Amino acid sequence: MNFYKINSNDTKELFKKIGTDDSGAKIMAQKTDIHLIYIKDLKVGGANILKQDALSIGADLAVPMGTIIARDEKVDAVLMGTTKHLEILSRKELAQPFGLKTLAKGLKEFINTKKYPTRIMGIINANDDSFFSGSRFPPKGTSSQAQGAGEDAVSKIKQMIKDGASIIDIGGVSTRPGSDTVSEQEEMDRVKPICDLIEKEKLYKEVDFSIDSFTPSVIEYALKSGFKIVNDVTGLSNDEVARVASKYKAAVVIMHMQGKPKDMQHNPSYEDVIIEVDRFFSERIAKAKKFGIEEIILDIGIGFGKTLEHNLTLLKHTEHFKHFGYELLIGASRKSMINKITPCPTQERLPGTLAIHLDSIKRGSSIVRCHDVKEHVQAVKVQEAIENIL
Repeated sequence: MNFYKINSNDTKELFKKIGTDDSGAKIMAQKTDIHLIYIKDLKVGGANILKQDALSIGADLAVPMGTIIARDEKVDAVLMGTTKHLEILSRKELAQPFGLKTLAKGLKEFINTKKYPTRIMGIINANDDSFFSGSRFPPKGTSSQAQGAGEDAVSKIKQMIKDGASIIDIGGVSTRPGSDTVSEQEEMDRVKPICDLIEKEKLYKEVDFSIDSFTPSVIEYALKSGFKIVNDVTGLSNDEVARVASKYKAAVVIMHMQGKPKDMQHNPSYEDVIIEVDRFFSERIAKAKKFGIEEIILDIGIGFGKTLEHNLTLLKHTEHFKHFGYELLIGASRKSMINKITPCPTQERLPGTLAIHLDSIKRGSSIVRCHDVKEHVQAVKVQEAIENIL
């Protein structure tokens, strides 16, 4: 007899490999996923009920000392259990008081979250202010010069498509920390030549295009040109953006940002960054649905009004946001958080970028917004080969 410890996310396939029947494999797979649910401000009566209910089925609830004698009115707790345990508790706690009914409904969201294929989103910046020079294609001077810049951008787009990009994200306004806004006309002048060439050459048939903007007129022009995604760093703060996106049945990226690009990195603070970003997503998803937007993508907004600690916390707990049931976008390409961890100039941050993005994919992200498409495609293929081997 020989034996070894395995690590596989595809347990049903593993059980099938050893000859387990399908129904048995499905049941046992629910016992292999261990969940840790951090519960804040749980009424102490609810904590004691949940503790007993969890123990009765083989799960557990970590609570502070003194909970059993109700020393405090509310406590923080950590629920530990398998997918099967969460499934049972999501039904069992519906009949309980002390807010456990709300918890039960929330637990259901963590069960059987959908897995999406990884897609690489290449970045094209139609400006001269974005922090990474390699993504800039600024139109300057005469109309013929602007046309030339558009042709350069389209040449880069074609290379990204060849390199394996699934989405190309095009923006005319820099949103780096400290950046200034530009006029609506200036933004339109920057992106229009690229949009026109994309439409003329029907490149939208080869790859999905995303417009990185929060200006309704610019967004509408792009959508008329064949774009399918609205990447809004303000998270649908403008009702008109939501109306335009709905009108063209576009997908919308809802990104979280504290403050505005000009001042967002001036001492950002949160009581609990996970809870506050989660609350923001809940509100903006409800708004998107109200306007009839059906396809939603969530972006935690790395570097947008967040310290290094906030960024790392969100990255470590990205999987939490899968409970909404939508695709998650990660965009940490060459950002300054890498420099804060290991000092290096922007042009030397590709290794750190790949480390963040590959880890984020493992934690639930499926769309990777990056400057270096070819390198990301290769890295993802290698990671998937490792993950898919049994």
